[in-house]
Formats: sequence, structure tokens, C-alpha cells
Amino acid sequence: MNQNNMSTAKLAKLAMMTAVSLVLLFLVRIPWPPAPFLVYDPADVPIYITAFAYGPAEGLIVTLVVCLLQAFGLGGDGFYGFIMHFVATGIVAVVIGLMYRKQKTKRTAIRALVVGVILAVIVMCIMNLIVTPVYMGAPRSAVVAMLGLLHGTGRTVKNESN
Repeated sequence: MNQNNMSTAKLAKLAMMTAVSLVLLFLVRIPWPPAPFLVYDPADVPIYITAFAYGPAEGLIVTLVVCLLQAFGLGGDGFYGFIMHFVATGIVAVVIGLMYRKQKTKRTAIRALVVGVILAVIVMCIMNLIVTPVYMGAPRSAVVAMLGLLHGTGRTVKNESN
């Protein structure tokens, strides 16, 4: 098989994973009531499978296409939603692709998922504290409350405008 056939087959598989991701996006959407801008959908699963199968670059390419189509073509959250989704999903896809590429075992796959999710949570908490107040015009303290970052700590959050 020549290089062009392999490239075409790979491109077709990446397009298929993108399509599966978009279908899942429509089928399941579960909002988190305290922060309505946070929604779970299983659309990232095909992206992570792509990162496992082909590597971090391919996982990031599928992430980019899915995020662009969701944010601007399917009535998503526009630029804000694109950036937040791309960063959150992209972090996990890159970590999965990099870690799994070096050692393809079940243990490495689980470790890659755990590390990717932990990094994504940390980065997205920071991004939500920085980007969300600007985009939504809400005080940072409201974002902290929605994210539940200080829930149960006994600390109070002072009301700040940004």
C-alpha cells in the first residue's frame, strides 16, 4: 500500500471519529445545575480513543474540528465555548497520546486518563476563574461559588468585580 492510501484511510478514520463525537454530543448532554455553563457530554470519548490509537497530534486535530463545529456550527457557546472545550479536551487528548505512545498497556492507559483528567481539572479551574468572569460579566466570587471551589472550607469569598 502506498503512502497516499494510508493517509486517505487515516483521514477517513479521523473524520469518522469526529462524526461519532458530534452524534454523541447531540444524544447526551447533562448540565451541572450550580454552573449551567458546565455540561457533560460523552463526545470526548471518540477523541480520546483517537489519541490512544493514533497519538496526540491526531487527538488534537479531532478535538479542534469537533470544537469548531460545536461552537460555531451547531449553536454552541461561540468563541468562549470553543476555547474552554478545546483546552479541556485537548489537555486530556495530548496527555493520553504522549503517555500511551511510549508504553501501550492497560496500566499506562489508565494512568494517562487519570493524569490527563487531573491536569484538565486544574487548568480549567484556573481558566474558569480568569475567563468566565470576563465572558459572562459575573464577579469572580460568583464563579467560585458555581464551581464549588470553597464549598465546605469555612472560608468566605469577598465580592470582587473581576
